[in-house]
Amino acid sequence: MTNPTNGSDQDAGFKAVLEHLFELRDRLLRIVIAIVAVFILLSPFVQDLYNWLSDPLIRQLPHGEKLIAIGVASPFLIPFKLALMVAFLVTLPYTFYQVWGFIAPGLYQHEKRLITPLLVSSVGLFYVGMAFAYFVVIPMISKAAVAFAPSNVNPTPDIASYLDFTVAMFLAFGLSFETPVATILLIGMGIVSVETLTKARPYIIVGAFVLGMFLTPPDVMSQTMMAIPIWLLFELGLLLSKVFAKHLERFRVEKAEHEAEQTIHDSTMPVAPTAAAAAASATATSATANDVSAWENDQHIFEETTPTQSTDDEAFRPLTDAEMEAELERMDEEFKRMEDNFRKEEQDKLDKDKQN
Repeated sequence: MTNPTNGSDQDAGFKAVLEHLFELRDRLLRIVIAIVAVFILLSPFVQDLYNWLSDPLIRQLPHGEKLIAIGVASPFLIPFKLALMVAFLVTLPYTFYQVWGFIAPGLYQHEKRLITPLLVSSVGLFYVGMAFAYFVVIPMISKAAVAFAPSNVNPTPDIASYLDFTVAMFLAFGLSFETPVATILLIGMGIVSVETLTKARPYIIVGAFVLGMFLTPPDVMSQTMMAIPIWLLFELGLLLSKVFAKHLERFRVEKAEHEAEQTIHDSTMPVAPTAAAAAASATATSATANDVSAWENDQHIFEETTPTQSTDDEAFRPLTDAEMEAELERMDEEFKRMEDNFRKEEQDKLDKDKQN
């Protein structure tokens, strides 16, 4: 039997899920509208944007040399592709703002105090990593590529290949510059300690070079230029963790207090009885007390007219022989009634088929 209160709880939960989905849809739609609006504003300047992007390589090429376009539609499509990427990067703070607006109501106060500054700093560090890649890394790689090119090779890359290369470098260095944020977040959440990371410094340095090997083109220069900033940013994260040690410790204390309160709350919540336990309790109560109403035939609601304080002995008291026989008889009658209804439905179907 299904309790109506359980059905109402399920409906309320389903409505809450729908509300969250509608809010997520609205926020994603706002992000898309912002990106499209910025893309439209940048559309008249797509050629200038690509000229600015290719400037570090053009300055290293021989005088008068330009990039080439292998694809038929590449001169038209590649600049617009770049404009779309720039629109996404420009609207990145607004995107994070919408994401934060969606997840913030589900966070506790101590979590908001930690995540808010990290979210703002992560956007800034991502932009700094991209600027480092554009002004330092890409010019040095372009200079090395042109200088070491064989004499019978004309180093004029394709515009699509150059765009893919620069985007990969932007993402690699932008994400690598998030190392301080990741370090502070790991320490603040109590996953690792400052002492543990200090002892693991040699392994982290080696890991930075390995990461640079996978995220950058296959040359030692770009690998080194990524590994060294990751190492320095890791040291910066350790330094900031020591500076803000009091704030991180307060965050861990508040987190522990909240978890303790949640554990106490969960342990004090009443456990919903099963169907068999509810039926047995209803039979035993109707046989021993007259101040408790019986199950209603239609709504199946059990209501106590007199408040009683039950103990563990009463909750787990075994049924007597008479009560057990009464319960078995009731279950037998219920099964017979279900069987009769099933047979009646089958007979109705057969009669209907014969008539058709």
